Amino acid sequence: MTITDHYAVFGHPINHSKSPRIHRLFAEQTGQALEYTAQDVPAEQFQKAVSTFFAEGGKGLNCTVPLKELAWGYADHKTERAQLSKAVNTLARQADDSLLGDNTDGIGLATDLIDNHGLDLSGIRILILGAGGASRGIILPLLEQVPQTLVIANRTVDKAVNLAAEFHNRGPISGCGFDDLNRQFDLILNATSASLSGQLPPLPAGLLAENGVCYDLAYGNEPTAFVLWGLENHAAKSLDGLGMLVEQAAEAFFIWRGVRPNTQPVIELLNSER
Repeated sequence: MTITDHYAVFGHPINHSKSPRIHRLFAEQTGQALEYTAQDVPAEQFQKAVSTFFAEGGKGLNCTVPLKELAWGYADHKTERAQLSKAVNTLARQADDSLLGDNTDGIGLATDLIDNHGLDLSGIRILILGAGGASRGIILPLLEQVPQTLVIANRTVDKAVNLAAEFHNRGPISGCGFDDLNRQFDLILNATSASLSGQLPPLPAGLLAENGVCYDLAYGNEPTAFVLWGLENHAAKSLDGLGMLVEQAAEAFFIWRGVRPNTQPVIELLNSER
């Protein structure tokens, strides 16, 4: 008799989530017996919902907005990347019933950029727009690729400077305000949620280097405002975060199941449906 293991994604709102479909596709591809559902869990109900889920035999959870910081506090142990990002998007039940917290967002981004889009991040100039939780989760994997420089720009300058200072011993990183952007970058990453509503930070002309790449961590059925900005500024590639979504899910799947799915057909399928 095959035992079906239970996994879920918690978030609020959650109806839009592609995660159940992605993990079902991974399970079919790899022959894994699992069930993956989406549950709408407001922040004030998180502790009760997560304890109930694991008490009823759940094996692993993904947590999205606004629960990643709460999951970080709930985890019994954390990986280094989770510790530094101060956010957990993946909880994995261990053999002793303790919960391991990990953050797969950054490795998902790096994998999408390097493996799926053929970018070499070593020695390049990287700019991250925004200094919130989304930025924090991607900094370490980017610095591990040994860029020439990584700059965080934010409306509130102190927030960018303080975030950069937390990673100062990991590589060449600094923080500034949008008004201080006076050089070119080879890769510009939008880690704000503004472009989904058609808004953009005040970005100066000439910010993107020749053959530079733009990448929006957000994604939608239509190009985001930042993806359009990249196209208008002659980016060699202007991408959204759908590939990152699939790759971070694949990393979580690997943590849970010890099997690494092939992401390419899943990304192609989801792109074809937009």
